[in-house]
Parts: sequence; C-alpha cells; structure tokens
Amino acid sequence: MVQGGFLNKKTGKSGHDINIKLPFGTIIFKNNKIFTELKKIGDKVLIVKGGRGGRGNYSFKTKNNTVPRISENGQRGEFAIIDLEPHFIADVGLIGLPNAGKSTLLAKISNANPKIAEYPFTTLVPNLGTVDYMNKRFIVADIPGIIKDAHIGKGLGFDFLRYIKRTKVLVYVIDSNCSISDIYNNYMIVNNELKKYSDCFEKKKKIIVLNKIDLYSIKKRIKLIKKYFRYEKIIKISSINGYGINNLLNEILKKLNKYTECFDYNVSNFDVKEYIYEQEFNVDIDKNGIFIVTGQKIETITEMTNFNEHESLKRYQNILKKIGLDLELKKKGIKIGDTVKICNYEFIFEE
Repeated sequence: MVQGGFLNKKTGKSGHDINIKLPFGTIIFKNNKIFTELKKIGDKVLIVKGGRGGRGNYSFKTKNNTVPRISENGQRGEFAIIDLEPHFIADVGLIGLPNAGKSTLLAKISNANPKIAEYPFTTLVPNLGTVDYMNKRFIVADIPGIIKDAHIGKGLGFDFLRYIKRTKVLVYVIDSNCSISDIYNNYMIVNNELKKYSDCFEKKKKIIVLNKIDLYSIKKRIKLIKKYFRYEKIIKISSINGYGINNLLNEILKKLNKYTECFDYNVSNFDVKEYIYEQEFNVDIDKNGIFIVTGQKIETITEMTNFNEHESLKRYQNILKKIGLDLELKKKGIKIGDTVKICNYEFIFEE
C-alpha cells in the first residue's frame, strides 16, 4: 500500500520561530548562567533551539527499496530556563534609608503616584516615574530602602541592590530630621553597602540631597552639616513645598549629559569550552538488574524512531549495532531476556 505522502513528497508541519523583542542592553541568562547581552540595536540571537523534524518514507527510498515503509518522529527541542535582565530600569535611581522621603520626591518631580506612609519599607518594589524638564525626558526610579548589611541579604536584600545597578545616576536622599552626626552616618551606611555589593557604584555619577529642609531647626544647622560632607556638593530640598527641586533637576540633567558606561557584567568573556571525546552512549545497571543506556545521540535516535513501523524498528536495531551497543551490553554481562531501557522505552534483549 502506497500512501499519499510518498507520492507527493509531503512533510510534516514545521514549527514557527518564536521571536521575542527585547530592549537594547538586555542581559540573557540561560540555566542561571550569563548567555549573552544584546549590545546593539537589531542584535538577534538564538537562545533555545527546536528539534529537527522527522523524515517521511520518501527520504529512505533507495534503488533496492523503492517503496520504503519507514518514517521518523520529530526530535525533541532544547529545554532551558531563561531569565532576562534589563540593562537599565531607569536613568536616575533615588536611594536612601527607609523613610528618607524618596517616594514623596518621586511624586513631586514625576507622573508617578507611589504609596507614601510613615513606616519602614513602605516601598516594596521600585516605583518608576517619567520626568519632563527643560525639554528633556528621563526616567526616575524610587529604589526600596537599603539598610545596613543589605549587601549580605539583610532587609530587602540583594534584589534591590541589583536594581540600583540598572540606573545611570544615583541620587542619595538623606533625611535631615535627625542629629548632624546621624545625617552623615546614614549617608555612609548606604554608600558602604553599595561599595561592598559591587565596584560598579564607584564609577557612577552621584548627587547628595538633603531632604525635609523646610523644618526650621534644619536651616540653622546647614553649615555644620556641610562640614561633615567636606568637598561633597549638597543640594537642599523640600519634597513637601518644592524648595530646591529645580536645582536638583538641573544637577540631574548635568550628570546625565556626562554619563559614561558603568556596567559590571563582563559578558564578552565566556567560559572556555573544552571539547573532550566521549563515547556515544553509557551503560549502567540499576538495582533491579535493568540495563540503562544513556547518551545524547542514542536518546535522539530512540525518540525519533517510529516503533509502530517494522522497517523503522529494523533500521533502529541496525544503528544500535553499528555504534557498538550490543558489544557493550555483552561486556556488562547481559543475558537473553534481560531488560534494556533507553529513554522511556524498555526492550528485551535478544540475539
């Protein structure tokens, strides 16, 4: 019986490529390891490869067998866990201890409407806002509060330190409603956590903002506060009444214009792969006396074989014999009637 596929040389339906559009600079992790980075606009990379399609009986036609009754199943595609991490989440990151006034500042300068409350860790995920100023537009992120020992996972931990790396300019927001020494210590706590987490932060442009300057007691202490920071420029603001906001936005624009790349993933240097010859399969015996055969090539052949067709089965047996599986099984002490398992298939060994 000759089937229509033989006469018409038809093939099975091919799967379509799945194309995912990603922002420029996205880092691609494959099975928890850095795979590559999209460094240029238009970059296209194959992350996970699909399996080869099975062949129909026409592919097995020979002079001696003009009407073959044999076909292949499709090969299983690659499986991988993929994580995508954007190069930048924002142009500017607002950082500081909990309740320093970062969310209030973000709401004042952007279109964001973050949750604001007088208790620690009000912000649990970065809030993003778009700022339009002096015919310029940039994105600002309110990064959740960093506390001492955040670099070892304390408090909100690693995730939010990672978010800070995804910004171009850092704005340290400091609550001025405390003692002068505490103001400086609070700044140093955040700064030290960044340094301990990554060397990248040393190169980033930064702005120091003294918030809540509307309080009368703070105005009288400004000169003393500046002595603690020595040569660091301090911008005084009040997120409540808007004092100093334009000065801050002007400084942000200056820093963004001077921005240079600061990114600590070195994705260009991949691990060196050593190609070592290995035999095409391995044979082990489990506690039940079953001979377990593993190996990429032999597993692929097994998955693609249509065991419902006599000629396919015969071809499969010939391939296993040619690659030396019979001899290896005999070396392992296999006997007639013993079970051999390849993938999810179990076979009874016969001469």
